[in-house]
Amino acid sequence: MKRLRFALLLACGLAPFSHAAAPNFVVILGEGAGWTSSSVQMDDRNPASRGSVKTPNLERLAAAGMRFSDGYAASPRCTPSRAALFTGRSPAALHMTFVGDGRRDEAVLARVLAPHAVLELPESETTLAELLQRAGYATAHFGKWHVGRASPAKHGFDEHDGANNNGGPDNVASPNPKQALAITAQGIAFLERQAKAGRPFYLQMSHYPNQEEKGRSGGGKQRPPEGNAEAMGITYQTLGQILDAVARLGLTGSTYILYTTDHGTPGRNAPLTGGKGTVLEGGLRVPFLVSGPGVKPGACSHVRVTAMDLLPTFAELAGVKEPLPPRIEGGSFSAVLKNNGVGTVARPREEFVVHFPHYDKDALGPASAILLGDFKLIRVYETGERRLFNLAQDSAERDDLAKQLPAKVAELDQRLTAYLTAVGAQMPDINPAVPIGQRPPDKKGGKGKEKQ
Repeated sequence: MKRLRFALLLACGLAPFSHAAAPNFVVILGEGAGWTSSSVQMDDRNPASRGSVKTPNLERLAAAGMRFSDGYAASPRCTPSRAALFTGRSPAALHMTFVGDGRRDEAVLARVLAPHAVLELPESETTLAELLQRAGYATAHFGKWHVGRASPAKHGFDEHDGANNNGGPDNVASPNPKQALAITAQGIAFLERQAKAGRPFYLQMSHYPNQEEKGRSGGGKQRPPEGNAEAMGITYQTLGQILDAVARLGLTGSTYILYTTDHGTPGRNAPLTGGKGTVLEGGLRVPFLVSGPGVKPGACSHVRVTAMDLLPTFAELAGVKEPLPPRIEGGSFSAVLKNNGVGTVARPREEFVVHFPHYDKDALGPASAILLGDFKLIRVYETGERRLFNLAQDSAERDDLAKQLPAKVAELDQRLTAYLTAVGAQMPDINPAVPIGQRPPDKKGGKGKEKQ
């Protein structure tokens, strides 16, 4: 069906274009690195938005391009974030809201019952790679896949190293540093071939966690406050190799390089609150850096961007003539890149919603969050509680304004309900086995079975 659609696009003159004018794209997706897991100051207004781990290569990318102080993953967990990045659609709409089935093992104790999560990215979804592939781009994915068992080739990648999960091709507890070096070598070889052929390309490299990433739920060690420095170190080391290769091949002036991560660290993400597995800022706000043609070196943008924005942004930058897939939720930040970080991102909806209806690493349990302007509302499904924060004044989410601003709570709560209804989100259900008002005795360890 997808090949037939491509043939129709060719017949209509909507597909390939002049290679000479087409920019290249490199996306490097870090694993579980939080907003302050590097020495880059992510917000030029906030000195606390950098960590103590020295990351000279990420500093190098920041100096060459633009940091987004308000860059967000689409979920506080890996699989949903990746699915959203690939498709421009939210985990709520895809029903890919968790890394496993999503049902809590000890569900009989749970106040609410989490929905079953979809584990395989549907082939009916159009990915960024497919969109660019149909426009004449060479496409490649190397590293962690983690959106199902189907081959990346079925989702638009000409070259790949398999549908790998946390263990990598060798299925081991700690794939790094071997796999970090391997995927980088594969990526550089791909760059060299496309540069020689004069063909535009989209290269995506996704890094793996180390054993310590498993944290409390997987039996490994919990990461230190700023994440696993060894795992981060190899990621940032290989980033330098990619930057060197792009420069060596004379591609710097025609190549966009984007670095971001799938969610915050399992540990502390100060000055933000929370981390992996929570809809608090520490689980969602992540490094987001872009360099490339027309991007002002050393710029810092305060425009909110998300992983779902990559598909429409790259499509616009590439001059793709094919209409965007229906039901896209992201918007293009191309104009922001070319206007010194100033501007807006036009999305179908103003609000940004993170729907996480599962028990995981947060005592709050299943929750959803909606961000609109400076405000963020969190809906807690076990208790029905609503929490309201002004992120411009309180990015650490310490001061709950719900009682002070009931009208704002009502407005955002209504918007949240409307959004979840519109995308057909799967909702948690009240557990009839638990009396109303009774809370489960263990609020920290519940989770669904995670697929490795």
